[in-house]
Amino acid sequence: MLIINADVFALPPSKPYRADIRITNGHISAIGDLHSVPNEAVFDAHGGVVLPGLHDHHVHLMSFAASLESVACGPPNVTSALELRDALKHHQAGSGWLRGYGYHESVAGKINSEWLDDLLPNRPLRIQHRSGRLWMLNTAAVQWLQANGAQPGQIPADGRWFDQDTVLGNLIGNIMPPISRASLMLAAYGVTGVTDMTPTNTNDTFQLLADMSLTGDLLQSVTLAGTRELNYPLVLHGLSTGATKVHLHESDLPTFSDLSAWIIASHEKHRLVAIHCVTEAELVFALAAFRESGVRPGDRIEHASVTPPLLIDQLCELGLMVVTQPNFIPERGDAYLEEIPADEHANLYRVASFLKAGISIAGGTDMPFGNADPWLAMQAAVMRVTSSGQCLGAHECVSPEEAIALFLGSADQPEMPRQVTEGAIADLCILNEPWHQARTHLSSQLVAATLRRGELIFNRIDQAPR
Repeated sequence: MLIINADVFALPPSKPYRADIRITNGHISAIGDLHSVPNEAVFDAHGGVVLPGLHDHHVHLMSFAASLESVACGPPNVTSALELRDALKHHQAGSGWLRGYGYHESVAGKINSEWLDDLLPNRPLRIQHRSGRLWMLNTAAVQWLQANGAQPGQIPADGRWFDQDTVLGNLIGNIMPPISRASLMLAAYGVTGVTDMTPTNTNDTFQLLADMSLTGDLLQSVTLAGTRELNYPLVLHGLSTGATKVHLHESDLPTFSDLSAWIIASHEKHRLVAIHCVTEAELVFALAAFRESGVRPGDRIEHASVTPPLLIDQLCELGLMVVTQPNFIPERGDAYLEEIPADEHANLYRVASFLKAGISIAGGTDMPFGNADPWLAMQAAVMRVTSSGQCLGAHECVSPEEAIALFLGSADQPEMPRQVTEGAIADLCILNEPWHQARTHLSSQLVAATLRRGELIFNRIDQAPR
């Protein structure tokens, strides 16, 4: 393929220049003033910028796909008990399981079976908390599970079931979510690769996604983090094995010796370690364990949601990477302003402070627990504005170039933005505007086309390659 009339993106920013880009065997083979050859497809960028394809460094792909056939039950879609009732009442006449996602207590408090029974008494209903840890079940759901293998007393009487994803999936049956639909949505955002950070990923998950990639249902390359038992050693059909994922819960932390042993065992198997830290206590605990066990280049902290200045220094000293989600500022910022003490607001979802300290960072959306559109995360990194219009952490604002760089790293080097250069893999995102215009209003609506290894996986422009 030959891409003509392209504005070639570069970091650090350089003087814009127009060029043509030739793709051969999935790689960029030439950039310059080029002419098409016989039987070569030609794509006219019309002056739009050509970027490296975006990589979302923290996703939950299967859960995101499942959310596309589920009911949104939390902010920003649903913000009150009345809105939740309206969202669920449309499904009263249906049959079979109904799945909700994204619930938060700011909507209607700590809802339980009794509360849900008032809305949906006759259809099994399960709603996932936005933390991903809690399922809330109505009585019909509890009765169905008890009739289909749940042990007596296994499910709490109030229907609030913590940390039971695998058990629940086994009881209900692992119904395949619409991965193809989810993948097409990501392609429309310019995403050519993702890193799945679901802690329960196993070899079976790896094989399942590899098969989907082989059949064409999964368009993106995927790096799969997961359990310590995940041990696929090779790249297979666009998939590769990633870090061991450790999901800390402040209310139920492992022993310090156990966490240290997990880190050491993963390193001995040549696996990196990624630790989920959304509270200050979790981050302190993780940093101490890394200090005890040792850090390998590429070990990372997921979220670092609350990072006081002292912990910034420790992150820098240990050489740990941070994968952050600035999209939570518009999505959850108003709740943060209300629930978190004012003197801690400056510590939330930092970006600029990490960069200034020399900490390697990358960006993720945490979909479906965050919006899957990475351009919204970029906007948030630049603007830091909540949904109600309040600024949260203005000192953490970054430039558009720094924001997009969060999503330009590869899976194995998330902190290092890829470049559009000869010899690079032709994972590309083409916008319908040159960069000097697009940088002023970062939006997925600017994505004109997406290529993975030189193959079009999304084309918004009303033209066929010729």
